[in-house]
Amino acid sequence: MPPGRQVLCLFATANGLGEISSATKLGKNSALPGRLAARELYARAAAFENPSAVTIAQTATPMTDAKHQVLKNVFGFDDFRPGQERVIDALLAGRSVLTVMPTGSGKSLCFQVPALVMGGLTIVVSPLIALMQDQVQALRLAGVPADAINSSQDRAENVAAWRRATAGETRLLYLAPERLMTERMLAALQKLDVRLIAIDEAHCISQWGPAFRPEYQALARLDEFFPDVPIAALTATADELTRADIALQLFDNRVETFVLGFDRPNIKLTVEPKRDWKKQMLAFAHRHRGESGIVYCLSRKRTEEAAAFLEEHGIRALPYHAGMTAVARETNQNAFMTERALVMTATIAFGMGIDKSDVRFVFHADLPGTLEAYYQEFGRAGRDGAPAEAHMLYGLDDIRMRRMFIDEDGANDDRKRREHQRLGALIGYCEAPTCRRQVLLGYFGERGKPCGNCDTCLDPLDLADGTAEAKQVFAAITATGSRFGTAHVIDVMLGAESEKITRFGHEKVGPFGIGKDRTREEWQSFIRQLVAGEYLTLDIGGYGGLSVAAKGRALMKGEGDFRYRPKSLRKSQRKPRGERTAPATPADPSLLEALKELRLRLAKQRQVPAYIVFSDRTLIDMADKRPEDVTAFAAVNGVGSAKLREFAAPFLAVIRSYCWRCT
Repeated sequence: MPPGRQVLCLFATANGLGEISSATKLGKNSALPGRLAARELYARAAAFENPSAVTIAQTATPMTDAKHQVLKNVFGFDDFRPGQERVIDALLAGRSVLTVMPTGSGKSLCFQVPALVMGGLTIVVSPLIALMQDQVQALRLAGVPADAINSSQDRAENVAAWRRATAGETRLLYLAPERLMTERMLAALQKLDVRLIAIDEAHCISQWGPAFRPEYQALARLDEFFPDVPIAALTATADELTRADIALQLFDNRVETFVLGFDRPNIKLTVEPKRDWKKQMLAFAHRHRGESGIVYCLSRKRTEEAAAFLEEHGIRALPYHAGMTAVARETNQNAFMTERALVMTATIAFGMGIDKSDVRFVFHADLPGTLEAYYQEFGRAGRDGAPAEAHMLYGLDDIRMRRMFIDEDGANDDRKRREHQRLGALIGYCEAPTCRRQVLLGYFGERGKPCGNCDTCLDPLDLADGTAEAKQVFAAITATGSRFGTAHVIDVMLGAESEKITRFGHEKVGPFGIGKDRTREEWQSFIRQLVAGEYLTLDIGGYGGLSVAAKGRALMKGEGDFRYRPKSLRKSQRKPRGERTAPATPADPSLLEALKELRLRLAKQRQVPAYIVFSDRTLIDMADKRPEDVTAFAAVNGVGSAKLREFAAPFLAVIRSYCWRCT
């Protein structure tokens, strides 16, 4: 070792935790000067003439300390987000978990931190190659040895990745489910030191969920091959039925389930009847001028139209869809991550893994497919906790189109039936006469009070008393055995002559023909609102049967009343209520812009998406703190040891230049 050079031993590293070999690294009589604070430790390491001289050593630190050291030293965070630590503790104790966390709440850290604390190899199952590649690149940039084996890489790349895994050099190996569950791959992995298995987008395993993927079903056999390895199943969107199915299929109900809550109270929820979608989109975008947002469209063509229309009217906008080249998509994505006031018009191909914290709005120009999809898509807004808005247009043509998609999907009849029922739940949300957030949370099994931050709370509708009509519906459901779906119940109420009614003798029940004074469409809307208001229960997992819920039974006894929206698709008469509260902005927007420009340059040099270098949240913290040296830079949220060594110098140079100009 050259004279005067120093070597520091780091206490928690991407290679896991073990024992310090101080005799060879520090000299037999050397002693560490106590446990240096991570900030000082890495500041000193980065100050060396050659930072790579820092030795990656390991220590026998208790796991409770180790997880915090990995969190800080590798990922640059001082504290866990709500819920993360409970999941991590369960995995470190060797227990399997099913974790449902909202979009943007940090699911990945729930398995990445245990993977680094445990050492050995962690297998990560991911359904999307693009998301897989982004996570691998992000981990590598944080100094974590990670690899992926997938069809987007050539054979040489995949062979090299496998060799690193077998040599014990890889900590996290990302695989698609169909590649993992081959006999050859499973047999090979059984010979390795597999410590943890993480299944991302775990809702894909459930046949009851809207995003079911048959290749995920094979994952139910993982326990046969790795009986002593804990499994983490993670998802952002799974209703109670889907969660129960995952627990049964994947874990045989031997699993700890963590549901962190679905509420995003900072996001205002609004639904507007569709009239002229372009004009409505433009009016909404003008209200959010100067802010970043996403406009979701049903088709690639409409995505292009939306971007062009906004551009024509002075709103900076770019399209994003699967029909574009990879280069064009990456260019537009990087622009979205860098520019302050840019609207991305996109299909659902955009958004997975995107970590842009200051998206102020998500606008749905077309009806999404399900409440699960809607929740995941609007959840990309307001990740910084500041006010944001989710606005959806809703029209009869949207419903017809979605019904057609389901019927032409090629799925079996049971699946089509469930998808129609899910679409009905989404329509019920759109037609909700009271708090939308209560309807949304209720769908995922949560209860809440009126939120005061949705259109129906802020601008209550003119509702009619539907108590008498509700009791008619309850009577028809009860008289027919509380097991038939909406269409049959309405047929009974309308006095229709159908083979099914005759077969079950329902023309003889008392409520037969009780609702002839209303149209079928009116009764459909009325029943959807009863379901949305939790007066009726809809069996999505079965045949869509309706039954009277507790609130409905109370109403039948004369307790309370039912208020409903008479015309669900009438033109809105609302006027905006005052000015929207402006979100908090960094003290120096121009400095933030300069930092984003630097981030983009560095990302292009490394051929990675911009957000992988640093998240928006990190840049905002950087702009607010204006670190003056390496020690202060290490205190920025999201700056781990590898990124400190890699990026401190260029970012500090930008900050110093900015501060010098301001003096």
